Amino acid sequence: MRVAMYYNNNDVRLEEMPKPKIGPGEVLVRAMACGVCGSDVMEWYRVRKAPRVLGHEMTGEFVEIGAGVKYRIGDRAFVSHHVPCNTCRYCLTGHHTACETLHTTNFDPGGFAEFVRVPSLQVDRGIYLLPDDMSFEVGTFIEPLACCVRGQRQAGVRPGDSVFVIGTGISGILHILLARSLGAGMIIGSDISRYRLDAAKRFGANAVIDAREGDVAERLREVNDGRLADKVFVCTGAVQAAETALRCVDRGGTVLFFAVPEPSINVAVNFNEMWRNEVTLTTSYGASPADLATALELLRWGNLNVRDMITHRFGLAEAGEAFKLVAKAENSLKVIIEPYR
Repeated sequence: MRVAMYYNNNDVRLEEMPKPKIGPGEVLVRAMACGVCGSDVMEWYRVRKAPRVLGHEMTGEFVEIGAGVKYRIGDRAFVSHHVPCNTCRYCLTGHHTACETLHTTNFDPGGFAEFVRVPSLQVDRGIYLLPDDMSFEVGTFIEPLACCVRGQRQAGVRPGDSVFVIGTGISGILHILLARSLGAGMIIGSDISRYRLDAAKRFGANAVIDAREGDVAERLREVNDGRLADKVFVCTGAVQAAETALRCVDRGGTVLFFAVPEPSINVAVNFNEMWRNEVTLTTSYGASPADLATALELLRWGNLNVRDMITHRFGLAEAGEAFKLVAKAENSLKVIIEPYR
């Protein structure tokens, strides 16, 4: 079968691999669509494991079913690449994405392939059947949207909150849409890309701030009735974004680090100021089964316009171009690879 083999952001090759063979309790999926995630182009994270087939926002149809599996050939589904054990102390206290099982599970080989083998653990707790009227490409939003669902629950978004989203790529845009659906009041986006700022406006931001022009915190006050933001979402790994977030959160507010700088970088925090103003700093990583189920329902009922976020579609042979486009973080939002395109 054909796969897109990742070596680095500028070297993704169309290669051949044996078609996976399944065993009892397993499923073979014909991959129909898979989104290129921002984490797929984090070279500091990906290159150390290269070469490998990436792709975790995958939807497809079942073409082979192992013994004991309740699903049927022809079923259409999103398949979660990571699944928790649901029994450890982290899972039992709601921290499913800190579960060791979640961090060590995956499917074989990755979504940027013609076929994917789903191990029995994922078959047991990581399959989400798509509604008949949901396309494969819309289904690729289940995982990234679920990550946002988890993040906003961690941040405690409430109706009427002012929300400041730093980084208006695909995750930032999803946060804007989700915050709007949760009843947030003033929603402001910030970026260094005019293209992405315009996208933020199209998808629901009340105002946008070009981070290259002037003091971001002061401009935030100008558009937010003289106040800083109740909730600040950091959706880019740039160090400047993390530093800006700490200056843009209002008293009693929360900063959610949805994206973080690479491990070698430290960000200075004035804890005295955070303490005096009762500011909460929190993080979120990935998505739990409940988050994925919530995201599927949000997409099922058409509450969020994600289809218009898709700016580019590529076949497997063009995967290298897709990765370069996402890595540039310029004139694109959602980039999808369709193996049979």
